Amino acid sequence: MAAFEGAEACRATATGMAAVTAALMGQVRAGDHVVAAQALFGSCRYVVEEHLPRYGVTSTLVDGTDLAAWHAAVTPRTKVFFLESPSNPTLEVIDIAAVAALAREVGATLVVDNVFATPLFQRPLQLGADCVVYSATKHIDGQGRCLGGLILASQAFIETHVQTFLRQTGPAISPFNAWVMLKALETLPLRVRQQAHNAAIVAEWLAGRPGLSRVIFPGAKNHPQAEIIARQMTGPSTLVAFEADGGKEAAFRFLNGLKLIRISNNLGDAKSLIVHPATTTHQRFSPEIRASMGISEGLIRLSVGLEHADDLVADLERALAGV
Repeated sequence: MAAFEGAEACRATATGMAAVTAALMGQVRAGDHVVAAQALFGSCRYVVEEHLPRYGVTSTLVDGTDLAAWHAAVTPRTKVFFLESPSNPTLEVIDIAAVAALAREVGATLVVDNVFATPLFQRPLQLGADCVVYSATKHIDGQGRCLGGLILASQAFIETHVQTFLRQTGPAISPFNAWVMLKALETLPLRVRQQAHNAAIVAEWLAGRPGLSRVIFPGAKNHPQAEIIARQMTGPSTLVAFEADGGKEAAFRFLNGLKLIRISNNLGDAKSLIVHPATTTHQRFSPEIRASMGISEGLIRLSVGLEHADDLVADLERALAGV
């Protein structure tokens, strides 16, 4: 993965969340401050907003697309910036180079969760990030077999902030899982390119369909951050998000009408997987907080797999007709 990412060093962890937690906690101590984008996977936001403060590390959540908001949140104790891009589940894209430049200016580091883009379509280290984290459970394994995580950075960053933390706290990946992930890397480019191709076909078909109020796909020209995507990504994600008119009830009818696409909160799998974020990945948040993150009761996240695109469209069409 270090070679794939273009990083000097890499450490593997038991899960993606172990990678995120270690990358953040290895850098801070009581009295320090973290600034993070508010559009985060529910567990990532928990680490920033609830776990770190238990140890005296304060945090501020900002609109990740607003560079002025990042700047305004900085304090003399700010040590780390953290973001996902594209974000989970609304596929919001943040200007990594701009945030990285601000981090350097104020003496902070930038950690980027690159799961949705994969190393195939986005290289945060080349854009100025100090550290990249992955849930290897997703595209890197790609078949829902085992858990894993990755932390990639310079050799100095790993030795200063990560190595001792991992050794003393023990969130190590198992040898068998590491072997499975290594084998899976042999086909990662083939899988991700085909999944992204299928996702583009699905997103184009979904756009403008009756019963859907919006469709979000990083490869679409109408994406809110299309200009940034063109600059920092070499391809789209394998994820599509869309909103069903009629809220949770309509979303559930849609999900229950699918036959080929599986309901699961995993993603990046060879199988297409679909989830209702408001009742799964982000269920612990209040409706008001979910709304601030762009997660409505009707929002659905689709991870597009390797099935034939015609079969995926047929499955979606059948389910949408039921709504």
